Amino acid sequence: MRGLFAAILFVAGTGLASAETLTVGAYPANPPWEVKAADGSFEGFEVDLAEAIAGKLGMDIAFQDLGFQALFAATSSGRVDVAISSITITEDRLKNQDFTQGYYDADIGLGVRADGDVATVEDLNGKPVGVLSSSTGEAWAKENQAVYGFSAIRGYNAYQDMLLDLQAGRIAGAVSDITGLQYAFEKMPALKVAARIKTGDRYGMMLAKNSPLTERVNDAISALKEDGTLAAIYETHLGVAPDPGTSTVTVLDLPTAD
Repeated sequence: MRGLFAAILFVAGTGLASAETLTVGAYPANPPWEVKAADGSFEGFEVDLAEAIAGKLGMDIAFQDLGFQALFAATSSGRVDVAISSITITEDRLKNQDFTQGYYDADIGLGVRADGDVATVEDLNGKPVGVLSSSTGEAWAKENQAVYGFSAIRGYNAYQDMLLDLQAGRIAGAVSDITGLQYAFEKMPALKVAARIKTGDRYGMMLAKNSPLTERVNDAISALKEDGTLAAIYETHLGVAPDPGTSTVTVLDLPTAD
């Protein structure tokens, strides 16, 4: 699929005589959003979306392999123009970064061992949980530690390390993007999603504060929603069509900090 949407949409782009390059930072251990293929190329939902945006803008595209936490410094410093990797739009992040409109309505989930004794969030009382550092899963766990009595919150820089610790029983649960957990557990049958935790969150593309590209990238996302390309990307990677009224098919305003 890599390059398909960009190739199609370049024809409808701006037709610049000398194409600019859109530099995109990604954490490519985050299926189905972004992964690295055997040949080193990037693939996934947000990779196709970024390529489609570049096509709309008549720009070339280049991806940089970065850790999740490194994405925030990379946009702020100008190392990359745009960051992807299922990055949730939050009030705190909007104080220091720009975000496009949301394009995916995100819930988080609780991953557990299939043969374990944890079936609900309440069952984590007195037990350690794992989260991806700087993620909304980490923020949720910290906000709810006293409510549910987690004995510890362990942050991980690598998604796979978190899931391996879960599988080995070093943590009792992993709190992360539910779609990513479901995707990963197809290849890790010893693990399962025990609960969906509704958040009302949305994923957006992150840029430097006051980036000159923010409105251009946002307008491209609007066009991709309107022409059905974003819905097609969603169905390709998630296996179902997006629901009507969700942020995948609805044009939204640029988010701003209150």
